[in-house]
Formats: sequence, C-alpha cells, structure tokens
Amino acid sequence: MSPIITINDLLRIFNKLDMNRDGLICLHDLNWLLDKIGVELTMEDLHSFLEKPSLDFNEFLFFYESISKQNKGECKGGVSHVNAREEDIDIVYMAFKVFDMNDDGFISCEELQLVLSRLELWDVNIDCKSMIRAYDTNLDGMLDFEEFKNMMSLTSS
Repeated sequence: MSPIITINDLLRIFNKLDMNRDGLICLHDLNWLLDKIGVELTMEDLHSFLEKPSLDFNEFLFFYESISKQNKGECKGGVSHVNAREEDIDIVYMAFKVFDMNDDGFISCEELQLVLSRLELWDVNIDCKSMIRAYDTNLDGMLDFEEFKNMMSLTSS
C-alpha cells in the first residue's frame, strides 16, 4: 500500500494549482489549497511566513514540510533549521492533523475519504476501510497518531 500523500501526489496538487504552467504557484492559490484542507492562515501570515509572492515545486515541498512549525510558533518569518528526525515527526503530525478533521485524535474512514476528495486524490475504487485496517493495530476501525506515524514510516521506506 502506498502512503496517503506521496511526493507524486504533492506534484499533482502543485501542477493543478500551477494553472499557467510557469512552474510557480502564487500565494493566493496556496492559500486556497490550505483553506480547502482546513489549515487556516491569513494571506498576511502566509506572505510573512514565505516572504515571496510565489513558490516553485521545491519551495512548495519545503513549505509543506515546515508549516507545522509555523503553526506551533517555532518558526517566525521562515523555516528554522532542525534535524531531519524532528522535521519528519512534524510533517507526520501536520499530515495527521489535516486528516483528523474533527480533532478527536483519530482518523476515520469518512475523514480519510473527505480529505482525499478535497485534494482530488479520491478514486471510487479506493477502499478506505481496507487502507485503515492495514495499519489499525488496536482494531478500533480508526488510526490514532501512533498508527498513522507507523503507516507513514512503513510506506515511505
């Protein structure tokens, strides 16, 4: 099974936002995407954080990896340098929070399907219950953060 959001998925998202195919996405489009997945940032916050009017794909990936630090107040006006292990945990936590839409500490089948649909990654042939069941170690039908983290580490290796 592949990870929920892969680098190829991020490239597809980036390309959908890059309407004029110039290899850049503007902050307005990035803000639209964040709003769609439930991350609330004002345009002023986004501009202050990024300090530039648009992002290329590498900068988009870097932004994706670092936004959780900004949300926690650890990063002012840019990305701080941390070791890769801490950054990976922050990325996984950020991804978990995107999927845990009701903030109850669990990802349900419905939440998984809704987020994948919003990101235009949903395929009607995908069985959310099977995706969750594959990593649901306590068999409660949902993924908690530890199960999600294990899934991400297993599928990215």
